[in-house]
Amino acid sequence: MTQETVFEESSGNVFADLGLTNADELFTRGQIGIQVLRLLKQRHLKQREISEILGIPQPFVSHLMKGEFQRFSEGKLLILLKRLDTQYKSVKEIK
Repeated sequence: MTQETVFEESSGNVFADLGLTNADELFTRGQIGIQVLRLLKQRHLKQREISEILGIPQPFVSHLMKGEFQRFSEGKLLILLKRLDTQYKSVKEIK
């Protein structure tokens, strides 16, 4: 006797699919966090340098680099993204 595999189409938000009550917030944090992470990885910075640029302690940089976005509020992640953008514009103007 074989069982037929059942697939369910995703809503696009894995947190909502799991039935979590704060799914939209978790999804937004993830999106912002991934963007911050991408920008940091493109710059090939050391955690100490990231700590200085973002103004957060090194242990928080470690959490960020591991994708532990739940440790940061949506607002804090937006601040970090803005700091990266501001830092990038400053460096670009110097060149």
